[in-house]
Amino acid sequence: MSDHTINLNKAHFTISAPDIRKLPNDDGIEVAFAGRSNAGKSSALNTLTRQKSLARTSKTPGRTQLINVFEIEEGKRLVDLPGYGFAKVPLEMKKKWQKALGEYLEKRESLQGLVVLMDIRHPLKDLDHQLIEWAVDSELPVLALLTKADKLSQGKASAEVLNVKKKLKQLGGDVKVYAFSSLKRTGVDQATQVISNWFATLDEPADDNGADTE
Repeated sequence: MSDHTINLNKAHFTISAPDIRKLPNDDGIEVAFAGRSNAGKSSALNTLTRQKSLARTSKTPGRTQLINVFEIEEGKRLVDLPGYGFAKVPLEMKKKWQKALGEYLEKRESLQGLVVLMDIRHPLKDLDHQLIEWAVDSELPVLALLTKADKLSQGKASAEVLNVKKKLKQLGGDVKVYAFSSLKRTGVDQATQVISNWFATLDEPADDNGADTE
């Protein structure tokens, strides 16, 4: 696939939905962002779209309870999924979020790529690993962004990226791993390119002869 670049800063909020039944029509292409509640998901979305408050950042992790949809252009959407794994959320609320997250991942036909955000100092917790493993099993490409890379030295950050790559390689599938920092904009260009290539499949003619287009 040739490289394309999409203007992510055209993203604008369209809707917050408690579950998939309230989402826009299931067509076009969606790229979803998922991660633990303290992984810096909102900051990453704001950084990638060059907007200060597209996704609301909160000092209380776990505040995002809804599926938030941002449209870049017609048929191309970014989806901010509820954060998972935050211990201080009441159990019933946690179950509700997890159900909405699971339904979206399993049933949303327009989902074409999954961005999984993990704190580079604590990557691949059980829920992170399960989510990536599910995506690989579903033949969904994954972009793993190791956030808060500015908290480590460049050498330690690079070593952690290699370590995560090694562990995820065992799953097979299309999984890319990059260090990411909203503060220093580390990994922004690489992430933008991966996401752009996912969206570009909407613009490419269907390959009817079954040939490999890679």
